[in-house]
Amino acid sequence: MTVAHTPGGPAARSRRPSGDGRWAAILLAVPVLGLVVFYLWPLIRTAILSVSTGNPFLGYQITGFDNWVQVLTGDELPRALLNTLVYAAVVLLGVPLAMIAAVLLHQRGLRFRGLFRVLYFLPVVTMPAAVAMVWRYIYNGDFGLLNEVLATMGLPTTAWVADPRTALYAVAVVGIWMGLGTNLIILAAGLEAIPDSVTEAAMLDGAGPVRRFASITAPLLSPSVFLVSVLSVIGSLQMFDLLFVMLGRTNPALADSKTIVYLFYEEAFVRSDRPLGAVIALVTLVVTLIVTAIQFRLQRRWVHYA
Repeated sequence: MTVAHTPGGPAARSRRPSGDGRWAAILLAVPVLGLVVFYLWPLIRTAILSVSTGNPFLGYQITGFDNWVQVLTGDELPRALLNTLVYAAVVLLGVPLAMIAAVLLHQRGLRFRGLFRVLYFLPVVTMPAAVAMVWRYIYNGDFGLLNEVLATMGLPTTAWVADPRTALYAVAVVGIWMGLGTNLIILAAGLEAIPDSVTEAAMLDGAGPVRRFASITAPLLSPSVFLVSVLSVIGSLQMFDLLFVMLGRTNPALADSKTIVYLFYEEAFVRSDRPLGAVIALVTLVVTLIVTAIQFRLQRRWVHYA
């Protein structure tokens, strides 16, 4: 007796996995190729360039770790690294500010909630150079708006971005302001995921707003806070544009306010020493990985996943 195989029978189904596998390989090949071409290969080239000497016209030759020794034993890298970590620590203060703003905007019955969120998010979609130029005028020591307000209140004024004692912190305030919108949107999404029944149960038990925030909102929102913290630190470690525009290359405070990415810009593009710039780029990568790994290690103590 002969059994006819229908198009949807076992024989047809047995052939589908191989076809699906080919399509899966094709679809995966595109992102993998992009990863290799735009990330892995440049990283390998940077590593090779960091142990080489030469110039773009005559080429580069691998000579050893002299570039690494020069950068790691120099005076500029430790200062730039310290400035970068200080900047990142100050920008992290924007996370609790965004958390408070998100909780306030999440209140029931709040009118124009969407408008407020849009206003908070405007700095995110604004060009950093434009933001830096505006804040540079606000911080101006002669006619800046901030000094005018402080003078009318009888408070001391200063040249905020020209004083080595305040320049880095002034730039960090702008970084907090620019990142507030992104942090607010992420935290608002985290608040939306908190069940209303939990909050209502706490209200029935007599918990006030502060107690509900400390015992319910903050623990349940901790995964979103952790995500915002990681993104803020990574962005801070890569900060360059604000410092470049707000301070300028002739600013007397620049020498004491350089970040590690600004140091990379000076070596690779101003002094045209690409091998030293490659070393600084790899150091930046290593520092970012270490700081992020520390954050992931510490999150076990305070992040609560439902």
